[in-house]
Amino acid sequence: MTLKTPEEYLESIKKQRYNLYLFGEKIDKWYEHPIIAPTINPVIKTYELAQDPQYQDLMTAISHLTGERVNRFTHIHQSTEDLIKKVKMQRLLAQQTGCCFQRCVGMDGLNAVFSTTFEIDEKYGTDYHQAFINWLQYIQSEDLTVDGAMTDPKGDRGKRPSEQTDPDLYLRIVEEKKNGIVVRGAKIHQTGFLNSHEVLCMPTLSMRENETQYAISFAVNTATEGITCIYGRQPCDTRKMEDCICDVGNPKFCGQEIFVIFEDVFVPKERIFMKGEYDFSGPLVERFAGYHRQSYGGCKSGVGDIIIGATALMAEYNGVENASAVREKLVEMVHLNETLYSCGIACSYEGHQTKAGNYEIDFLLANVCKQNVTRFPYEISRLSEDIAGGILATLPSEKDLNSEEVGPLLKKYLQTSETVNVENRFKLIRFLENASMGTTGLSYKIESLHGAGSPQAQRIMIARQAHLDQKKELVRKILDL
Repeated sequence: MTLKTPEEYLESIKKQRYNLYLFGEKIDKWYEHPIIAPTINPVIKTYELAQDPQYQDLMTAISHLTGERVNRFTHIHQSTEDLIKKVKMQRLLAQQTGCCFQRCVGMDGLNAVFSTTFEIDEKYGTDYHQAFINWLQYIQSEDLTVDGAMTDPKGDRGKRPSEQTDPDLYLRIVEEKKNGIVVRGAKIHQTGFLNSHEVLCMPTLSMRENETQYAISFAVNTATEGITCIYGRQPCDTRKMEDCICDVGNPKFCGQEIFVIFEDVFVPKERIFMKGEYDFSGPLVERFAGYHRQSYGGCKSGVGDIIIGATALMAEYNGVENASAVREKLVEMVHLNETLYSCGIACSYEGHQTKAGNYEIDFLLANVCKQNVTRFPYEISRLSEDIAGGILATLPSEKDLNSEEVGPLLKKYLQTSETVNVENRFKLIRFLENASMGTTGLSYKIESLHGAGSPQAQRIMIARQAHLDQKKELVRKILDL
């Protein structure tokens, strides 16, 4: 098998047996829970489009390992064209789901670990790279979804991992065995963990010589014994438990965030890709961050397309689509959105080949891309709320709309143009509310700010890669200084 059908993916993921808690209760058939079930649909879409000949060029690629066609989410970039197609694929999926489709972190982790293991082996004579390739061939052949796990709880941010009162606040090795290692700790903000077959763990920051126990990278099945999952709350999430489809906003698709606890989890030797090589933890983090900051130029511009379209439709429903102020705000939304996308494309186009043979992005432009993502989605959302109006925050419930007593009154006073269906306007208002303040808004704005590193993380990298000395030399030459 190389490409799973959506049905095959769904059946395979249902077989995962998690130690999962939601609202303080253990959840067994997690895929049937009304809060969790819609989060599977965006991942299903990644399998669905890969089967569609119309999207084959974007959604799939030829594996450099096997020569077979694989899902692009499991592919190792072989050219700048691959990097560009990645961004275009992400925008496409966001346009079709209006939310996070949960496979980007894993894809970015695969490419970062691929080149890093090659260089570790080159320096230390280890065999991590071949172990990683063996595991990756398994991922590609079974068309599995991989969760990328980097973020640790971090405890007291003013202290290093080795200085924490509780050493488990960073994922670490607690025991070494002949056939593997035992790890303990946590990875938080894990997007789509329950919808993934495997988890690829990476260190969360550059470790030091006395922190070798934290310099680890490995892969295990997401349902491995010793892993406990605690489901993260999202705005308006319990609306999915109500008998009101429209109130959800985006009833078909939504994201998922999990707190993942590793309680003495055994990792086989053949699935270890870094074990104590602290001097490569920093490069691995930076490479992953670069790839993931590139990703935001695709996915966030795709969600932006949906928000812009919904806002333009709301202006039409409200009868103000021809107002000059409204048109100007829509133009600004498009300008900001296309700027995000262009940065994602630019850092891809300026990519280069690594020692391992795969391609990585231009790091400076990738960080500029993500720096823009920490700002522009907020302005796009603000302009959307401006055009849509205060009704986003005050609309009564769907049950009120369908009530025999007050429903007719609501429909009377929610009417705008005679050509506008009141129920459609209701759905659109709820959709925009969700995009701004609901589950989609969480990933569009909060994830835009903190995903792949907070704004200051990008500014640090931009400062490192600014090449100020080169720029000063340009002036010296022009002025003969």
